[in-house]
Amino acid sequence: MTTNADTPADTRQRGLAKMSEVYGWDFADGPGDHFAVTADHLFADIWSRPALTVRERRLLLLGALTAQGNLDVAEIQIGAALRNGELSEEQLREIALFLCHYVGWPAGTKLDGTVGKVIAQERKAARRGDDG
Repeated sequence: MTTNADTPADTRQRGLAKMSEVYGWDFADGPGDHFAVTADHLFADIWSRPALTVRERRLLLLGALTAQGNLDVAEIQIGAALRNGELSEEQLREIALFLCHYVGWPAGTKLDGTVGKVIAQERKAARRGDDG
């Protein structure tokens, strides 16, 4: 979390480091206010709070994204969870089935389809020797 001793540059670096940890690829600084708030507040502060792990936050986020129908963003989270070893293919399938009962079958089955798509992409990348 941001401390009084942090300079804006320190905060940005912590935010970029947390973004890289969460998504599994290196982030460089970006332009504009939206990127600044994302890096400096969302990742340097919110994702860095000690009470929840990145995995726990990702689970919450997958539920919220599914309930809202934001499967394009969920797709990014699913890929990161697989690449970071936070969730297995089986666990992601189970999450989709579980969410069917709480956010509705259409939303849950769309998540399951997204999980299947990402799993296939990750397997293909692994066969090619890609990082993602």
